[in-house]
Amino acid sequence: MKLLYFDCCSGISGDMTLGALIDLGIDHKRFLEEMDKLNLEGLKFEFSTVYKNGIGCTDVNVILEDEEPSHEHNHEPHHEHGHEKHHEHRNLFDIEKIIDSSSLSERVKSLSKAMFNRLARAEAKVHRTTMENIHFHEVGALDSIADIIGTAVCIDILNPDRIMSSPLHDGTGFITCRHGIIPVPVPATMEIMTQASIPFHTIEVENELITPTGATIIATLAEAFGNVPAMSVIQVGYGSGKREMEIPGILRVVLGECNI
Repeated sequence: MKLLYFDCCSGISGDMTLGALIDLGIDHKRFLEEMDKLNLEGLKFEFSTVYKNGIGCTDVNVILEDEEPSHEHNHEPHHEHGHEKHHEHRNLFDIEKIIDSSSLSERVKSLSKAMFNRLARAEAKVHRTTMENIHFHEVGALDSIADIIGTAVCIDILNPDRIMSSPLHDGTGFITCRHGIIPVPVPATMEIMTQASIPFHTIEVENELITPTGATIIATLAEAFGNVPAMSVIQVGYGSGKREMEIPGILRVVLGECNI
């Protein structure tokens, strides 16, 4: 069977995931044709190769019309790190309406909505409110919608029989978001990992390595967490994060054949 394995050695975020999956060899034209089915005006993608400690990775930038591509934020812009973007805030209903009104496949729609529902459920728990009252702020912005739905498109194209992941690694310390200074792992990420029973541990890096969107993606996709099983590797992909750290900010995905 065809296995897709996520090696989250440096955490996981939306743009890291999208870059790593694209790096497996997904045709850019086919990907863009699928994303056009969202019918979102002014949404464009820029693909480039960047190097993290000498490792070549695919970097995906989501470009909004009349804006320059930004390399200042870490991962996708959930919990802003000093970089403010002026996007419309959306709730779960708004996002589901965008997805349902698109001409994407039913599989992509279902997977995308499952991810957003998981994220809304975690945010509602953290903020002690209901899912209907959650506004996604930066996560509802077009660039992060593109990360989540783009990931669903890539999974649909790759069509693996099974998806697994390593245990997750996060950093330590604190980050600054619109609510003030909060601890790492950030509360929404911690809640997602708790609800999905995801094994994780922290490493001595004072940075956020797992974003809520990244945690949402892997919690939704992975059937199991553990070491790489015996497999014949077909392709390896590397996706880049945006922040420069003492460790390479990369996500490695491995596509292979195995018997489990």
